[in-house]
Amino acid sequence: MNDRLPRRCFWVDGAPALYVDYHDREWGYPVADDRRLFEKLCLEGFQSGLSWLTILRKRDAFRAAFADFDFERVARFGERDVQRLLGDAGIVRHRGKIEAAIGNARSACALVEKEGSLASYVWRFEPKASERPRKLTEAVLRATATSPASEALSKDLKRRGFRFVGPTTAYAFMQAMGLVNDHVEGCAARPRVAAARRAFRVP
Repeated sequence: MNDRLPRRCFWVDGAPALYVDYHDREWGYPVADDRRLFEKLCLEGFQSGLSWLTILRKRDAFRAAFADFDFERVARFGERDVQRLLGDAGIVRHRGKIEAAIGNARSACALVEKEGSLASYVWRFEPKASERPRKLTEAVLRATATSPASEALSKDLKRRGFRFVGPTTAYAFMQAMGLVNDHVEGCAARPRVAAARRAFRVP
């Protein structure tokens, strides 16, 4: 192996252990669990204007505040819950984002009723291999914030009533949930994620 190749993606260089562990064990591995998919959609919305490390450090508090992202329960949240969440120092206290997460839970319930599951819906947007870069380098990844697939996912989610789901947010969601493998060439996690995807059964 060429020692000059990174053992991890460039964006975790010098990062805290929590972030490194997220990169090694979660980021890019395919997910079919509806709660995890909904959680990631919500947290990506809360991340807007902030770093993912900030959100990651608050993730346990978010899970406690939002009923472990059980969207059927979150969909029943009302104004009293909004006030509770605005007073919770453990999360990002932004009324617009909090109300969007609750609204997104209601949209998720409607989507599941129509499509069967979040997972079966989301995985329809996995891009074909021919639409992906032949070689994923640091330069390519730095230059990629959206894709045709993320634009399509974003547009359809918005049509269904979801908020804080722009194309960049949708692409970050796709990266994290394994719809694309954006670990750069030479990253030790890239082949592990590829193997997980080969073993994964699309819902």
